[in-house]
Amino acid sequence: MSRVLRSLVYNWPLKLAAVVLASLLYGGLVLSQSTRLYRDAIPIGRANEAADLYIVSDLGDVTSIQYVAPPDLRVDANTFHAIVDFGSVDPGAGSVSLPVRVTASDPGIQVIDFQPKRISVTVDRVTSRDVPVHVEILSSPPGFQLGTPVTDAATVAVTGPQTTVSEVAQVLARVTIDPSGIDVDRTVDLVPVDASGNTLSPIDVNPASTRVKVAVFTDRRTRSLPVNPVVTGTPAAGFEVASIVVDPLVVSVEGDANDLSGLDRADTAPISISGASSDVVTSVGFNLPSGVQALGQASVGVTIRLRPITASRTYEAGLVLEGASADRVYTLSTDQVLLTIGGSVADLDRLSASSLVLTLDVTGLGDGTHKIAPAANLTTGLQLIAVSPATVTVTITSSPPSPAPSP
Repeated sequence: MSRVLRSLVYNWPLKLAAVVLASLLYGGLVLSQSTRLYRDAIPIGRANEAADLYIVSDLGDVTSIQYVAPPDLRVDANTFHAIVDFGSVDPGAGSVSLPVRVTASDPGIQVIDFQPKRISVTVDRVTSRDVPVHVEILSSPPGFQLGTPVTDAATVAVTGPQTTVSEVAQVLARVTIDPSGIDVDRTVDLVPVDASGNTLSPIDVNPASTRVKVAVFTDRRTRSLPVNPVVTGTPAAGFEVASIVVDPLVVSVEGDANDLSGLDRADTAPISISGASSDVVTSVGFNLPSGVQALGQASVGVTIRLRPITASRTYEAGLVLEGASADRVYTLSTDQVLLTIGGSVADLDRLSASSLVLTLDVTGLGDGTHKIAPAANLTTGLQLIAVSPATVTVTITSSPPSPAPSP
């Protein structure tokens, strides 16, 4: 027995190493028979990207994936998914190295290896600011004069990585003048540039385009015209336009001589006061004929003041005594009067004639005949214009004594 035991433990490290090596060789043989290699590019996606994080560099693709799968299982570009988690990335970190994670949509597939396992990514903080819009004339035919370019947007917002946004000096709307000398009136894409005129990217411009107008003249002239505010619509019921104030009153315009010859005013764009019950204050542009444009300013300030429409109406009203004493008898020369009330039409429409009552103040008056002016308690905005008759005669007598009870 001891001899057998000694033979088993004799040179045991070598025997153990041989067993381990044989196991590894067998496992490698089995693994090599079921391992596959996928070499089509899998785009690397993003996960947990913060709102203020801007990923400057391209994440690229996973170029090779080693996996184990059943022999009859077919794989394609939708089988694997590669992502990079940006949840813990500081937007101000600059350049970072991040691990790539590859998963398979089918649970029967086991991903063993892939390339690359890590990628270098440049990040920055997202920022936004407003910059001016400038029209750049790329070419202009000879023999024509150009008016001042006009754009719908004077400034636009640029958004992107903080480093790049800080270099944006302006955004350009580039236009070319037609050789025939036709006025420019079209929508143009906006391009962000630095102080040297170099295009910057990646930058988002909002709005991405603007309408550009450039008048082309053959015989350029200028004139000063009064500003004519064009008001449309009607205010709310019971209101009317009291006055219209324009600032400035006069504007300089330019155009060809034949276009300016019959022009005697500069109309504004329509200003609607439909349904308005208070003053309308606005800034509005001009509605000038084709080929004519305003110089130095694109809009004027207009204030349209409204007021209630006033009127007067006559009503019948009853009379009540105020301050009457219980031991006296009061006799009135009339029990109703006519009163004329003035105010806005809206207030008068709300006034109900049946609720109109005037008071006669007889407080402290003794026996006899007294002429008293009726008093009205009207709501704010209404006023008593006249009462007919202006005074009411009140005759006051003492009440007869009550008869003594029979004994």
